[in-house]
Amino acid sequence: MSQGSPAAARPRPRPSLLYAVKQVELIVRAHLDDLLRESGVTALQYTALTVLSRRSGLTSAELARNSFVTPQAMADLVTALERNGFIERHRNPENRRQLLISLTATGTALLDRFAVPVAGLEDKMLDGFDDGERERFRDYLNRARSSLE
Repeated sequence: MSQGSPAAARPRPRPSLLYAVKQVELIVRAHLDDLLRESGVTALQYTALTVLSRRSGLTSAELARNSFVTPQAMADLVTALERNGFIERHRNPENRRQLLISLTATGTALLDRFAVPVAGLEDKMLDGFDDGERERFRDYLNRARSSLE
């Protein structure tokens, strides 16, 4: 007595964890782009601004590493952010060849304006997680990132 084809009886393999992480990243980025659209800032630019809010005075290469983009992509990002008044560059007094990047008051105001909506997006992403699960999830992601750095 046959129960159907062997392919139908086999459970489908689950997507890999790397695939799931990439899917979450793409969905979050799409939601961020929608959320930020009227500001004229992209999700990648917003990420760079949040990095600068935590750590001012970075070089373009440092900002690229901390924002998860290539140095070439960061050059275009920095140009656009500076043109729109969100950041400023100034010479490093200890190494005059280096330009250090900092947020302007306009950049800080943009981050302040979107802090609540972005936190809401994070809450939506974690809907159904209790407080302990949220903390463990954050810890697991940070540990995974650290392992790969």
